[in-house]
Amino acid sequence: MGVGGAVVADGRVLLARRAKPPLLGRWSIPGGTVELGETLEEALVREMAEETGLEVEPLEILTVFDRIERAGADVVFHYVIVDYRCRHVSGTARAGSDAAEVCWAAPDELPRFDLTPKAMEVVTEALRLASAG
Repeated sequence: MGVGGAVVADGRVLLARRAKPPLLGRWSIPGGTVELGETLEEALVREMAEETGLEVEPLEILTVFDRIERAGADVVFHYVIVDYRCRHVSGTARAGSDAAEVCWAAPDELPRFDLTPKAMEVVTEALRLASAG
């Protein structure tokens, strides 16, 4: 299981460049794997703090999906990922653990980050919900 957090503050969304597979070197929303005994929300709060330095509050689930990578007929990995919209509680964004770098991106800057279609969907929905109040 994996979790991700779409954090919007001041009309910008927090993105992280992955420092490890899957998606090594790609920009996405921050997150990581659920450890044994953690709830999804506990894992999300921990992963966001480790990866971005931010304390967040999970607000709602935005999507649940599979990320499966294959090498020929073999499955390299299969994650079930739950992405949440989060509220920034405290902290200053900085890259940590699995993030090579982090940044706050405005909606008009998103194309240059070459997000996967699913990440773009999540980010767009988080921005829409944040602007709706």
